[in-house]
Amino acid sequence: MADLINLRRYRKKKARETAEQTAAERRLAFGVSKAQKNVDDAAKRKSDAALDGHRRIREDET
Repeated sequence: MADLINLRRYRKKKARETAEQTAAERRLAFGVSKAQKNVDDAAKRKSDAALDGHRRIREDET
């Protein structure tokens, strides 16, 4: 005889696995703390300012 499968339990198990996978993906995408966002933003502003300082033609002179 074949193994019996309770479809209700199977559906619930599948839904839990899908929800956990979605949660893991979202943790990676949105799981950055506010402090880390501030640090990253400050580093980006500093690098942008350094890059803008080396321009040959400034935007305000054109």
